[in-house]
Amino acid sequence: MILRYLVRDDETKASACYALFQRVNAVQEEVTTCEAVIAETVYVLSSRRTYNLPREQIRYLLRPILAMPGLKFLRKRMYLLALDLFVTYPQLDYEDALVVAHMHDAGIEEVITYDKDFDRVPHVRRIEPIM
Repeated sequence: MILRYLVRDDETKASACYALFQRVNAVQEEVTTCEAVIAETVYVLSSRRTYNLPREQIRYLLRPILAMPGLKFLRKRMYLLALDLFVTYPQLDYEDALVVAHMHDAGIEEVITYDKDFDRVPHVRRIEPIM
């Protein structure tokens, strides 16, 4: 739904999604989404094999949708923070940015991982598992 609205690759579907989002924005209708849908949308929009959009443009496109009052999902602010982290730290893919947002929300500063992309994020200390 979000992708069809943004990329308009099928005008009939894009128009139907536009009408739905107009109702959602006016809170005439409420819809619910989850973390996986947002992550997949970011992945497809940023993928070199599909749309290859710059991170800033992805954030620009998604912020108004995520901010719609009729769009419901747990921890909406965390998704918005993850989009900001995705733009600020280009070494992080969106899923890693979402991990950092969860860490921030929970007051956690350490992540156990071999993924060195976390090393350049301030206030995150990466720890590798040891025996």
